[in-house]
Amino acid sequence: MMLLTSPAPDRHTALEDAQGLVSGTMLTALSVSFLHATGLFTGQIAGLSLVLSYVTGIGFGTLFFCLNLPFYWLAFRRMGAKFTLKTFAAIALMSGFTTLAPHLLDFSRLNMAAAAVLAGVISGAGLLMLFRHGASLGGVGIVALYLQDKTGFKAGKTQVIFDCGVFLFAAFVLPFDKVLWSLLGAMVLNVIILINHRRDRYIAH
Repeated sequence: MMLLTSPAPDRHTALEDAQGLVSGTMLTALSVSFLHATGLFTGQIAGLSLVLSYVTGIGFGTLFFCLNLPFYWLAFRRMGAKFTLKTFAAIALMSGFTTLAPHLLDFSRLNMAAAAVLAGVISGAGLLMLFRHGASLGGVGIVALYLQDKTGFKAGKTQVIFDCGVFLFAAFVLPFDKVLWSLLGAMVLNVIILINHRRDRYIAH
């Protein structure tokens, strides 16, 4: 009796990785534009960067890039040079796209609830693209992916824990209604990651 074996997983080409990084960061940058236009935020380093940008007046792109710097050492030591380089490229693209976005997009009318949900969905799709092309947007994403690969502790759960800290901080510096709508968007994002980021359902590298 012959045993059927599954074919070896296809590996992404350099061109496929490039389009994945560009497309994924464009989607996440668009989600940040929705949040920024309504004064909302999200979790992870991106959320912390948004909250700090509201408080300090420093641009999101600058804060996002700088806050990710301490995590490159962990990325290199634990995830390898390839992952680190891809993540650095994704963070640089994200910072650039979000800096450019205000010159290209103008939301004259944007419902706060719609902005929260759309940002969660779009950001989730963008992050999944990055994960599946061997990159992340740094910070908590690096820690979350490392823990999932090494211990099986799902990336979404790690993100939720960090998110709690971001939201606790935001509750002291932002209007409470914005914190609640932001929480909705973050929940949508984390549910998407929790359900869809599974290696047993996606075999390409």
